[in-house]
Amino acid sequence: MHDRRSLDSIFYPESIAVIGANKVPGTVPHDILVNILKSNFQGIVYPVSPKEKAIAGVKTYKYIVDIPDPVDLAVIVFPSSVTHMALEQCGEKGIQSVIIISAGFKEVGEAGIRREEQIKQIAKKYKISFIGPNCLGVINTDPLSNLNASFAREMPEEGSIGFISQSGALCTAVLDYAIPKHIGFSKFVSFGNKADITEIDLLYYFMEDDKTKVILVYLEEITDGRALMKAARDIISKSSKPILLLKSGRTSEGARAAASHTGSLAGSDVVCGAAMRQAGIIRCNTFEEMFNKAIALTYQPLPKNNRVAIITNAGGPGVLATDAAIKEGVQLAQFSEQTTELFRKSLPSTANIKNPVDVIGDARADRYNVALSGVLKDHNVDGALVILTPQSMTQIDRIAEEISLIASTNDKPVYASFMGEAEVASGINILQKRHIPHYTLPEFMSSAFAGSFRFYEQLKQSYVKPGIFRDVNKKEAGLILNNAIKNKRKYLPEEEAVRVLKAYGLPVPENGLAVSSSDAIRIAEKIGFPIVMKVVSDQIIHKSDPGGVRLNIKNRKEVEKAYQTIIRNVSKAVPDAEIKGIYIAKMAQKGEEVILGIKRDPSFGPVIMFGLGGIFVEVFRDISFRVAPLNNEEASSMIREIQAYPLLSGIRGKIKKDTGSIEECLLRLSQLAMDCPQIKELDINPLIVQEDKEGCTVADARIML
Repeated sequence: MHDRRSLDSIFYPESIAVIGANKVPGTVPHDILVNILKSNFQGIVYPVSPKEKAIAGVKTYKYIVDIPDPVDLAVIVFPSSVTHMALEQCGEKGIQSVIIISAGFKEVGEAGIRREEQIKQIAKKYKISFIGPNCLGVINTDPLSNLNASFAREMPEEGSIGFISQSGALCTAVLDYAIPKHIGFSKFVSFGNKADITEIDLLYYFMEDDKTKVILVYLEEITDGRALMKAARDIISKSSKPILLLKSGRTSEGARAAASHTGSLAGSDVVCGAAMRQAGIIRCNTFEEMFNKAIALTYQPLPKNNRVAIITNAGGPGVLATDAAIKEGVQLAQFSEQTTELFRKSLPSTANIKNPVDVIGDARADRYNVALSGVLKDHNVDGALVILTPQSMTQIDRIAEEISLIASTNDKPVYASFMGEAEVASGINILQKRHIPHYTLPEFMSSAFAGSFRFYEQLKQSYVKPGIFRDVNKKEAGLILNNAIKNKRKYLPEEEAVRVLKAYGLPVPENGLAVSSSDAIRIAEKIGFPIVMKVVSDQIIHKSDPGGVRLNIKNRKEVEKAYQTIIRNVSKAVPDAEIKGIYIAKMAQKGEEVILGIKRDPSFGPVIMFGLGGIFVEVFRDISFRVAPLNNEEASSMIREIQAYPLLSGIRGKIKKDTGSIEECLLRLSQLAMDCPQIKELDINPLIVQEDKEGCTVADARIML
């Protein structure tokens, strides 16, 4: 983790050396130097160029070590083949903050990976902190710095959005999108290959940055998911700053080789989405969605409740906004008597004075003033969505001015949607200059309002650290797992899997392993009928497929017959299978079948799954995920999240199931996942859940090592 001082010298340097600058316009080395000079940078600039005496009227130095004065920040734009030499000279000069723009590192293959490792070693040797390589650069709009150390075409407006991106090319597209909309940024960072300074370092820097109110992040890969979650929780709890994240690479094929239900369902993108929700990160699917939500969070107060008023001069768009609001969980506000009476007196008789308020197509600025002022004064209203369609008599600019003025004197959020393009362009420009969030479609306003309210609700909650069960036997579970690994086994047989679960207090039935039919009869009579019998073999994962399972066996005769049938079926279906015995367990009572699981994600670590169980889990995919360790609320929310939850909570006369016992199983499984990294994947499918207060039973378990 980099300290604030090393990043301060990147964002607020008093002197900059541009190493590798040249005189050729339209090239990165030239344009970065010119951008620094054009941005009214508040410090000293030193071009470093072995061939030139001066660039853009500024004296150059042949080598960085030739500069007589101290240098706070170096920007390296040399080719990757000589970047290591420039960085070495930075170290000799005592420069401890660097931006490496140069490409040609790990993104190009083996040779690039070696070059990147080389610069990392040099940086470590001299204690240099650097952004990059392979990045666009850094922009700081704070007037104390006015730094544009990038090759972006324009400097954005000053604002309060901090933007972090792994892609430089997308940064230029974002700036081109934002500048005409007057969306301002506090800091704008392309960090490229993140060989040193990462998104985690930048997130913590933005947490303490007074100029940044909202943080936007674009990532192509999440290297350390747990660190990202911790950073998000810290930032939201300590600074109340929302984090909006867009991640590419959502269609990973990595789950194809998974052996368990959990493994096959816990694709990287599913896990990523669950982790973001768990950490409070607002995940976005497109840049438009990201900025639609960002401008609402940046420029307007957070709604204190979810009751919204919609004002429109056209019925259709008002209905669209209403439908979208309801879908997002937003309520249409019920106006007070005073507001209703005001509208009855001040609006035409043809106007709709209920919500959504339709001021009619010929409405001028005065009607919008009455409607917007009226709803914002109503104690039943928490925010307003204003829609305008251009008619021949519509005072587009005047209405935009009225909306801006009224919004500036209220503590409730106001969003606008001036529908169209050419005719409403001047009005939209007024709104955007005055920081009234504007949306091309009314539906987008509803989504943004809902997102802002959810963030407000989130701020009222505090993260509770997970508890720890003291009645677990970590040593016993570890011995079973380590012994299996020592013997180079990929799976635990069910008899051993349930011993691991039992060590962590999960409700496993009485059981035993039989190696003969007489052995099976003895174990069955000891356990008590009815029982279930299953084949045990390292070569057989899904035991029912080759006929290796028999259920509801009620007496000695059925035990003997079942034993012989299982051996015969499996020997015929899987001739090479080594049958270690027959697992015998007490048959669980009938109940609701659910699935619990563990999957070890390469970025987020152990992930817990819950869902509708039995044979339909991969058909309906009615599942939820959380990153371990879980606290009580997270375990409870996993259960409530699935669509089949009404089957558990008691619907239409059905008796409520023991969801409390499921919650405890999830928490114990979470602790097992954290304690035992030997477990790659785990399924409990099904866990049979009884009626409320009557518990649950592990009916089948599978552990992959």
